[in-house]
Amino acid sequence: QVQLVESGGGLVQAGGSLRLSCAASGGTISSYGMGWFRQAPGKERELVARISSGGSGSHVDSVKGRFTISRDNIRNMVYLQMNSLKPEDTAVYYCAADKHWLGSLRESEYEYWGQGTQVTVSS
Repeated sequence: QVQLVESGGGLVQAGGSLRLSCAASGGTISSYGMGWFRQAPGKERELVARISSGGSGSHVDSVKGRFTISRDNIRNMVYLQMNSLKPEDTAVYYCAADKHWLGSLRESEYEYWGQGTQVTVSS
C-alpha cells in the first residue's frame, strides 16, 4: 500500500513561487504515473499536471509555462514547481499515483492519494 504525503504549501503573494513535494512510502512509485490535482473552494478537483514513470510531464493550459512537474524515482518523490502564482491558483493541491505508467487524465484512474496541502495566493 503506497502512502503519499504532500508538503510545501503555504501563503504567498501573487507573482511568487512555491515548490510542492510529494513523498511516497510503503512501496516504490517508480513504475507509476503521477499526477498533481487541485481543488479550489466550491469547485471540482482538477488535474494540474501529470508525469509518466519515465519522467515525461504535461501540464494543463492554465498553468503551462508557470508550473513544472518532476520526479525523482530514487528518492520516491514527485515535485511541482509553481512560479508566477496567481490568486486563481489558490486551492488544496493533491498528489496521486496511477498504476499505469503514463498517468491518466481521469481522476478516477488514480489509486493512491495524499491528504493535500493548502496553497493560498494573495493579490
